[in-house]
Amino acid sequence: MRGLNSSKNNVSARIINIATLAVSIGIATILIALSLSKGLQNEIENKTGIFNGHILVTLFENNESKISLLPINETPLIREKFLNTSNVSRFHPVALKAGILKNKFDFEGILFKGVNSDFDSTSLKSFFIRGRFPNLTNGLSKEILISETLSKKLSLDVGDKTDVFFQNDLKNGLPSFRRFTVSGIFLSGFPDIDENLIYGDIGHVQKINKWGKNQIGAYEVFVKNFDKLKKTNQKIYNDLPPEINSIPITERYPSIYKWIALFDFNVLIILVIMILVGLINMATALLVIVLERTKMIGLLKAIGFQNNSIRKIFLFNGMVILGKGLFFGNLVGLGFYILQKNFGLIKLDPATYFVELAPVKITFVQIIFVNALFLIISALLLWIPLKIILNINPSQALNTR
Repeated sequence: MRGLNSSKNNVSARIINIATLAVSIGIATILIALSLSKGLQNEIENKTGIFNGHILVTLFENNESKISLLPINETPLIREKFLNTSNVSRFHPVALKAGILKNKFDFEGILFKGVNSDFDSTSLKSFFIRGRFPNLTNGLSKEILISETLSKKLSLDVGDKTDVFFQNDLKNGLPSFRRFTVSGIFLSGFPDIDENLIYGDIGHVQKINKWGKNQIGAYEVFVKNFDKLKKTNQKIYNDLPPEINSIPITERYPSIYKWIALFDFNVLIILVIMILVGLINMATALLVIVLERTKMIGLLKAIGFQNNSIRKIFLFNGMVILGKGLFFGNLVGLGFYILQKNFGLIKLDPATYFVELAPVKITFVQIIFVNALFLIISALLLWIPLKIILNINPSQALNTR
């Protein structure tokens, strides 16, 4: 007796090949879409967090301003609150001041972010183009870190001296002037950051604003698990004095986080469509096989096989076809992941996606979940078209006339 798919030239063989190809394309598409989506989400979340902190702790009066208007008194009590919050990984004080960065012939508006030695400069290491972070350990530092965008606009490089003018709100007169040396150049990929942000010593902002050494503009707090951001923010808010607010980054940049949340929806749509396409092709293949093997089904029924047993035979063959499709689909999907991660074949527009190379990220659990979901749904739904076996009459099927 010939096997269910022994002939490679009949109609069923061609249908089986089409079904296998459909499954392969489906699972490969899902894995590629998932890895790109999670990679882009992770990259954008990391970048926004590194340059802004996951939670900003500041006075309510400073909420709507990008610069630090009023100071917070830095006390051991506030630091203790952060240290006692389990999901907090690190934190540091900042003070922001608007100013103008000037060379001999041109100038650009900037946002000076003052930090102290608590700042983890290694978090910016992957964004460095050249140079290093300012040395903040030996007194008031006169070094600054600028973006590559500002470097090109003002023709500044590492080691160059440049002037920064800050508005002096207290005197309401001539701006305060500081001369700095460029210690390093970075590139974040975020136009809003690269257009104006520079890093320097917080002591300059304190002096210009006439603040004390224990007065700062805000704390940038970083969390270990981003999924628990909302809960962590609520705990910090409840623990702090009533005049101090805490704002999660998802509320500071809602448009960015709403946008990247759509990625999950897009992946869900792709998942549904690809599973449907794969199942339709698989169901068609099984129906063709069943109809082509009507006489064999009649013979099996005649010798005592039950309907469920016969259906299991065809379902098993359907799962073999599905397994073959999943194998090649995973091979293509994971092959793309490895190539993109190591060679960066796909490039993106940084102005739109905030990255130059399409990042990819996928976990073993996600791969298993996608494959298991495909298999389980297929096994359940493919059982339905096989009900046609119930209507096959042995005597009619074996009638050769």
